[in-house]
Amino acid sequence: MMRTIYKAVSVIGCIAALSTFSSCKKLLEQEPKNSTYLDVYWKTSQDARNAIAGNYALLRNAMSNKANRYYMYGDAIAKNYFTIQYTGDGLEGIQGGDFTFQYNLNSLANYTLYFKSVAMSNIVLKNVEKMTDEQFDDVDNPTAFRNNIMGQAYFLRALSYFMMVRVWGDVPVVTAAYDDPINAPQLPRSPKAEVMKMIEDDCHRAINLLTWRYDNVGDAKVTANRGAAYALLTHLYLWRATMLDVSTDNVNMTDVNSADTTINALVANGGYTLTDTANYKNIFVGRSSEGIFEINMSENTLEGSSGSIGMYFLNSSYINNGTNNPRMFVTPSFLRSHFPDNDTTDVRFKKNFALTTTEKPMCVKYANIIYRNPGQKLDPFLSNNMIVFRLSDISLLKAEIALYRNDVPTAINIINASRTKHSPTPTLLASNLTKDEVMDEYIVERGRELYLEGQLFYDLLRTRKYGNVVDWLTEQRFRLEGYYFPIDPALFRQNPNLKQTTYWLGRV
Repeated sequence: MMRTIYKAVSVIGCIAALSTFSSCKKLLEQEPKNSTYLDVYWKTSQDARNAIAGNYALLRNAMSNKANRYYMYGDAIAKNYFTIQYTGDGLEGIQGGDFTFQYNLNSLANYTLYFKSVAMSNIVLKNVEKMTDEQFDDVDNPTAFRNNIMGQAYFLRALSYFMMVRVWGDVPVVTAAYDDPINAPQLPRSPKAEVMKMIEDDCHRAINLLTWRYDNVGDAKVTANRGAAYALLTHLYLWRATMLDVSTDNVNMTDVNSADTTINALVANGGYTLTDTANYKNIFVGRSSEGIFEINMSENTLEGSSGSIGMYFLNSSYINNGTNNPRMFVTPSFLRSHFPDNDTTDVRFKKNFALTTTEKPMCVKYANIIYRNPGQKLDPFLSNNMIVFRLSDISLLKAEIALYRNDVPTAINIINASRTKHSPTPTLLASNLTKDEVMDEYIVERGRELYLEGQLFYDLLRTRKYGNVVDWLTEQRFRLEGYYFPIDPALFRQNPNLKQTTYWLGRV
């Protein structure tokens, strides 16, 4: 498997994708390069810029391809947040806990796209480190430029692995770039503890190389800075604190405390501010004041999407010539449980959902439709960035940390502050609630705030509140790590050293 991936993303094969972030026209005009291209590449600062742009393009593809896999893993398999209607591919099977439909095995169970991003990170790290100051003679500070490119590569490798460790647990750890893809080793899966340690180390490397500021305003939010690395590290610590050993509900307080310290540094130094409710929808268009890291999907750079998750919820009221029966719809019970009674004044209810009294409510969180043929309103593209980390998410994590520390009053204050911010008539938590009751309310608040942002299933696993929402995930299956995906059997033909995910042995 490793040699196949490295062959697919070697510099020679990647050049056609490298200009994605600079010019769509240039991307289309790129010519294939033959095997001699390595002799003339990695010579200028533009080569380095193009390479890291290609790295972002590969990660974007990994997250958005295969039925918007980022949201399938993080939201869809929780089932009771939204419903996928059958159209023939069996995608909706994951909502019942069956990941073995052929389409799902060949797509969602295959991690090759993530490893392409990892491989590109390794290629960037290996080659940019060797480039001389003379080759960066067109930049003001060659050392700072080199550090920035390498810091971004470390972040992208860490983020790719964080995505994978939450979906598969054990995955092969690849940190070397191979000049000869044919002889790249076929690696087995590494224990998830090692994977998480590598993610932690890469985050620290990125933090040491990156800065808080952006030299180019066009890079803000959609490329990594120190804040993005801190946000990823925070999520990594909380995931490891509760998910490294699921045979117990004990929490690793060392990781919890590390998450708290990391959040404090992020908030103190990042310059991020919560978006006011009047500009609420701008958060999901992208590059808002609270955005920390986003995947660029803006039509301003012709990188909008005609197949984004948001498109699957919108009907013809939002898309010209659109369907009257979108494939996905909000589960009505979600709205009843998360926005009861006077909570309908909550801006998150008013702005994110439509047709709320019907059997098939719509999520309109992502509905910034741009027509490439505006005169006839044809060729619709969704121009909403994919939000990965933002301040509201990080702020709410402080409540989870407080609950792990048995500091119930602090958690209540954080949740109530979130509700007060978003509603003129909020339903506030009473001061006499138990820790378990507040954790239930914390999950409700995360659902309100982060609906369809790829976070909610992982929240349920971390907090052990999956039983409230995911009916197919019994405690027995949870203890057996049955929330992980199997590995596509096709990968075993490429790499005989792989082993199937334990829960799925004999089931796939």
